Amino acid sequence: MTRPTTAEKILKAAHKVFEREGADAVSMRRVADAVGITPMAIYRHFPNRDALLKKLSDDSFNSVAHEWESRSRNPNVLKRLMALLEPYLDYALTHPHLFDHAFSVRRDDARLFPEDFRARRSPTFNVTLDAVIDGMAKGVLKQDDPHDVAMSLWAHGHGLIALYRAGRFSYDEAQFRTFFIKSVRRLLDGIKV
Repeated sequence: MTRPTTAEKILKAAHKVFEREGADAVSMRRVADAVGITPMAIYRHFPNRDALLKKLSDDSFNSVAHEWESRSRNPNVLKRLMALLEPYLDYALTHPHLFDHAFSVRRDDARLFPEDFRARRSPTFNVTLDAVIDGMAKGVLKQDDPHDVAMSLWAHGHGLIALYRAGRFSYDEAQFRTFFIKSVRRLLDGIKV
């Protein structure tokens, strides 16, 4: 087994702080202390705090996209779309700070709709988009702009999660999960042929 590099140790320590307390708690000094190096040593691997947070966010996006790709092989398009939205919910509830930073916090490097998404710069969106395109090609989903439909699906799920996390539901987590799944199914019913 290979030993982790200093950069990997830095990322692991930053990730732990991020998961527990959010992006604001991630400081170069705190991460350096956790790794056992000087704060200046971090700058050999990450030019600044923003670069470190961007790497954490990018890794998070890629991890979610990889999981979604593994769930996107079902030939039944409607089941495939549900199988993509359920892990999004799981991710949001299990990793709230990473979720917020990746999907809910304004960032200068964030991808913009429609141009970045039409250029396939979003690994997570691409998986949903491909399922929508497949569904339209197979005649399962109504013909429409697949980018707009994929964004509508994502925005619906994201909006419900944001409202839940903001305390706008009286449901416990199990009740919210049930509501979320039913709500997404209602939306899918509206776009299927």
